[in-house]
Amino acid sequence: MAAKRAATKPTPVRKSKARPRVPENIALVLQGGGALGAYQAGVYQGLHEAGIAPNWLAGISIGAFNTALIAGNPPEKRLDVLREFWDTVSQPFFFPATAQGQEASLGQLHGDSRSWLDAWEAWRALVEGQRGFYAPRAWFDPFAVPGPDTASWYDTRPMLDTLNRLVDFDRLNDGGMRVSVGAVDVASGNLEYFDNAKMRLDARHILASGALPPAFPAVEIDGRWFWDGGLVSNTPLSQLFETEPRRDALVFQVDLWSARGDLPHNLFDVAEREKEIQYSSRTRAITDMHRVGQHYRRLLRELLEEIPADVRARNPWCQHAEKLACDRRYSVIHLIYRDRARIGHFKDYQFGRVAIHEHWQAGRVDIGRALARPEWLELPQGENAFATHDATA
Repeated sequence: MAAKRAATKPTPVRKSKARPRVPENIALVLQGGGALGAYQAGVYQGLHEAGIAPNWLAGISIGAFNTALIAGNPPEKRLDVLREFWDTVSQPFFFPATAQGQEASLGQLHGDSRSWLDAWEAWRALVEGQRGFYAPRAWFDPFAVPGPDTASWYDTRPMLDTLNRLVDFDRLNDGGMRVSVGAVDVASGNLEYFDNAKMRLDARHILASGALPPAFPAVEIDGRWFWDGGLVSNTPLSQLFETEPRRDALVFQVDLWSARGDLPHNLFDVAEREKEIQYSSRTRAITDMHRVGQHYRRLLRELLEEIPADVRARNPWCQHAEKLACDRRYSVIHLIYRDRARIGHFKDYQFGRVAIHEHWQAGRVDIGRALARPEWLELPQGENAFATHDATA
């Protein structure tokens, strides 16, 4: 057990002496990215140790899994449950893990040897699957019934068991923390959000958010079938800004893919760069769009204040403007995983224990840098109603 726990137990990070003042509403927004999601667990650990408790979690794909693990457990158990989850899925489905208590030595391998280790772990993930997550289907099964729940390379029923074991869905739905996870309706192609403020969530909703085809099968919910929300948008950031009523908020946006990258020089680089562009979801463009939108909503609010109350009451255009106007303020701290993310085009399905440990530690270090800037944690003042801070530039 001690060896397993060492796989994801980060080294201490120096805390800032000054306790930051934070807004009442705090959101943690988690992008999809498979094995890279351990970075998000490290980010959450840094927030937890700093005493910063999000009250709205929004996730896509692996971000939805981390969201459920956090929201579905009491604060004092969340880190232990996150470690147990990542310790579990960092083991191949059938045979023992490559690194079992040897993470320290393997983590110091030189470049070429480390590349071989990463490739080996990714190959095992493809061939064997990952424990508590997915298992390969038989190449030929005469008894299989064709359908959306079997049209995939892997069977994800092990993840349903893992989620039901590690997540208290009564707490997730009634624990006072808002949860939003995105998935795509296979029939309509539309992105939808399962939100515990509007419905009761269970393990199927979380699994649907991470059902990336053709590797994973669609998930049936109330007669409809859903795939991974990352097919349409790999970040739920817009859901956060567009949900009404709008509220002042501090937002931690945690991205696992960088939109910016190097020019590819071979086919492996092309495959990696393609994923980065596809799944980065252009978070910067989304924040820029909402910054402009919030500026005009606030401008509209200021103009309405100059119109006499009796005119606003009887003028239909003023009444319509009242619904659009908003003076809310947002501070967005944007973290993008750039450190050890360059494992190769298979970095999202390289679940080796050494890599998982590195992802987790990188997330904790990066959030530590962000929290060392207490002015970022406060809402913007003056005319600027929307501030964005790049914590990993």
